[in-house]
Amino acid sequence: MTIARVLIVAGSDSGGGAGIQADIKTVTMLGGHAMTAITAITAQNTLGVQAVHPVPTDMVAAQMRSVIDDLGVDAVKIGMIGSAETAQAVAAVLEGLSVPVVFDPVMISTSGATLADEATVAAFARLMRIAAVVTPNLPELTALGGEVAVLAHGCAVVVKGGHGEGETVTDRLIDRGGEIARWSNPRIDTRHSHGTGCTLASGIAEGLARGLSPTDATGRAIGYVRAALAVAPGIGGGHGPMGHALGIDPYRIISAKPSASPAEAGVQLGERL
Repeated sequence: MTIARVLIVAGSDSGGGAGIQADIKTVTMLGGHAMTAITAITAQNTLGVQAVHPVPTDMVAAQMRSVIDDLGVDAVKIGMIGSAETAQAVAAVLEGLSVPVVFDPVMISTSGATLADEATVAAFARLMRIAAVVTPNLPELTALGGEVAVLAHGCAVVVKGGHGEGETVTDRLIDRGGEIARWSNPRIDTRHSHGTGCTLASGIAEGLARGLSPTDATGRAIGYVRAALAVAPGIGGGHGPMGHALGIDPYRIISAKPSASPAEAGVQLGERL
């Protein structure tokens, strides 16, 4: 394997802060190759979700098989599913793979829009049974029945603490044996946190794809989320996107000749990277 190949099964966020867009940015920034199976198209910005158009289940499965059959997959990240039928179809495809699966049980967007109905949430059980790691936030964990209920499916759980109170955010990695690790960090006070859950789950998947342990993959992903929060660009009137690029402008890190053409500058950039 020359690069960590991550298949992302999730919905599209037209505002670019969460969903497939955040997943691709995250996997790319962490050094992996992102591939996608889009489950839904949303009309979405920092103020909320205005419309959702589910992708037909057969098309979701076809995207997955197309990628798996040709490029291969080292890990899978599942986000917004769209329907119970699609959840079952995704599980059916993945049950034939022997790669780690990270499942982010997306139910409600940052703005409060419902992204999974009761039937879809009920179908999450099958996805949790094939997942190596499930990454619910505190409200999602409650909706799924709590820690014991989720762990009963045989997966490890990253309990995200961002929805908790206080000046410290504590994220915990647990399995049936108890707590494996925890990370406590000062809360970053910003409203530009759209896509934190998607980013964390994709970061964990990229780490698992390159062979890291769940503990190391999670710690690495938390570090990336915090770095991206710290450099959020501050755009939009609501819950804005994070700074997935970490403030990096590739053409500012090279010393191109003033007379260099764009093509020549690109060569120099490639040599530097």
